[in-house]
Amino acid sequence: MGTSPSGRRDGRAPAAAAQAWAAEYQDGVISRAQALDLGLTSNTIAWRLQRGLWQRVLPGVYATFSGEPARQCRLWAVTLRAGPCSALSHRTAAELWGLTTEPSAGIHVTVPRGTPVTRMPGVVLHYSGRVVAARHPVLTPPRTRIEETVLDLAQAAASRDEALAWIFRSCAGRRTTPEHLAEAMRLRQRIRWRADLARALGEAISGVHSLLEHRYLNGVERPHGLPAGKRQLITQRGSRRQYSDVAYEEYDTLVELDGRAAHPEASRWRDIRRDNANAADGRVTLRYGWTEVCESSCEMAGEIARALCRRGWTGTPRRCGARCRIDT
Repeated sequence: MGTSPSGRRDGRAPAAAAQAWAAEYQDGVISRAQALDLGLTSNTIAWRLQRGLWQRVLPGVYATFSGEPARQCRLWAVTLRAGPCSALSHRTAAELWGLTTEPSAGIHVTVPRGTPVTRMPGVVLHYSGRVVAARHPVLTPPRTRIEETVLDLAQAAASRDEALAWIFRSCAGRRTTPEHLAEAMRLRQRIRWRADLARALGEAISGVHSLLEHRYLNGVERPHGLPAGKRQLITQRGSRRQYSDVAYEEYDTLVELDGRAAHPEASRWRDIRRDNANAADGRVTLRYGWTEVCESSCEMAGEIARALCRRGWTGTPRRCGARCRIDT
C-alpha cells in the first residue's frame, strides 16, 4: 500500500529486487524513497532513468519498465507522490469500486488536512481530517472505503438528485448496504442533505434501486394514494430469477421503470421475455421512463389506478395538489 519495503530479504541485485517488488505490490511503480530503502543508490536510479529502463511518472516516482504506463500505474504514482496517508477518493475511488465505468478526467486523491502536497497536473487534491479512518485498510492502490466514497460523491454533487443517485447506485449494486452508509453518515458531523439522504437509505432498504424509482415512489405512488407496491419482486422461473421494479401483487399488476436512453440488445430481449412470461401468468406490465415519471406523473398515476381498479382495487386515487391532472 505504498509503505516502505524495509526489511524485505531478497537475494537478487537491488535493482532486480526493487523491480520485482514494485511489480508484485504496486503495478510496477516505485517511489524514490522505496527504491533507496531496497538498496539502490541515487546514481543507480539516475542511470536506469537515463538508459530508459525506468521512467519518471511524477517527481520522485518511477515506473520500473519502458512503455506507456497503464492507468493503474498512474493511480499508484499519485498516491505515492501524495504521501503514505493519502487515498484515492471521490470519482477515482468510484471507478475502482465499480460505481462508474468512466475514468474521472482528473485523478482525485485525499490527503490529511495540513499536509504540504505539491500540485500535480491532472490531479484534484482534497484535504480531510479523517482520511486515515476513511481509507480502506487492505485494498490497493489506497482508496477510501466504499461508504466514504459514496458520501464524498454525495457531498460533491451539484444537486440533491445527483447525491441521492449515488446512494441508490451503491446499494443497488450491492457494493454496500444502507445500514453501513447510515453508520458512516453518523460519524460525519457536517453533511449536506442529511435528512434527504437518510430518507433515501430507508427507501433503499425497502428495495428502491434508482433515482427514477425514488421519483416514482414520491411523485406518483404516494402523493396520488396508490396502494404500496412491493419493490424488486423476485419471480423464480426454472433456474432464472427475474426481478420486477414495482409489484402490486394482489392485483397482478407490475410497473417497470427504465431510465436508460437505450437498451443493449441482450437486455432488451431479456425484458421482453420477462414481460411475456408475466403476461402468460396473468400479470399485466406497465412500463414507464424518466419523462413519464417526472413530467406526466399525474396522468401516469391515473393510468395505473385504472389498471389496478380493473383487477380488484377498491381504492380511489387522490389529487396531489390543486393543479393535479389525475382523472379520478
